[in-house]
Amino acid sequence: MKYRNTFFVILLALNLNGCMPMTYPPGAKDQVAQLGENMFLTADGTHLPLRHWLPKTEPVAVIIALHGFNDYSHFFDPPAEYFSKVGIACFAYDQRGFGAAPQRGLWPGKEAYINDVQDFVRLVKQHYPQRPIYLLGESMGGAIIIAAMGQRKVLEVAGVILAAPALWARSTMPWYQTGLLWTLAHSVPWLTLTGKGVHVMASDNIDMLRAMGRDPWIIKATRVETIYGLTDLMDSAFDSAASLSGNSLIMYGEKDEIIPKEPTYAFLKQVLETDATAKTVAIYPKGYHMLLRDLQAPTTWKDIVAWINANSRELPSGADNRARQLLNY
Repeated sequence: MKYRNTFFVILLALNLNGCMPMTYPPGAKDQVAQLGENMFLTADGTHLPLRHWLPKTEPVAVIIALHGFNDYSHFFDPPAEYFSKVGIACFAYDQRGFGAAPQRGLWPGKEAYINDVQDFVRLVKQHYPQRPIYLLGESMGGAIIIAAMGQRKVLEVAGVILAAPALWARSTMPWYQTGLLWTLAHSVPWLTLTGKGVHVMASDNIDMLRAMGRDPWIIKATRVETIYGLTDLMDSAFDSAASLSGNSLIMYGEKDEIIPKEPTYAFLKQVLETDATAKTVAIYPKGYHMLLRDLQAPTTWKDIVAWINANSRELPSGADNRARQLLNY
């Protein structure tokens, strides 16, 4: 029996070793990154679909938006339409593995996302050398921006806007959740999960959620190894709180059922300890995870415009005052 158990352990270890969670990184950087009318050509020759919303006159500012997990650049359509009407140019591209980008559903690794946004910022800056450029990230997009801001290669932006950033790091998860994720990722990394049966509300905008359910470009079934990669990214973002320097607007909804309060508030408190004067935190009592698309989304859009125009911590909605009450700063 002793030898049988030992054999079973060895066999299990061999099986796990043969099924590791994979990343699918870009190829060699043998191209010159370029911006086309509807395409972002990356340094490795990947074509990423691009959307833009331009004001009728010269823009007063530029927003580069990064979408969330399993989403794509279309997410930014409603807020971008609003921003363009008040003179702000907006750009959003389908990130690798999502939307109509190549290798749909596969995780390229954190560095691939960071390199892409670094190149994109540089290209947009060439088009608008005299205009302030802001990075806006929703959920996973926010985590990518946080990780990018912690790199040695500094992003030359006027500020960052993080809408419900994905910050659910392993250190804030229950042990059984991290254990199950590790086991699945190292045994059946190709397994896809749909989230059916998980009763959480991403937004109170039911019509929008139904439209997403019908949208063929929204990923509905996710590979375990991709979830594992996202968790690695959230670990990195959560641990980069002290590196988030410069002007920042961080937005969170009190009704967010996707990214829990515990890791979010812990991150916010660390951020505020470094340089609170450059940080604006806004917490919306009626806000869900999809803050920019909830029923109260126009409130967040107006706050973003006010913050960009005045670069002030005073927001029209008063959500910054709510944050001060909850976080005691």
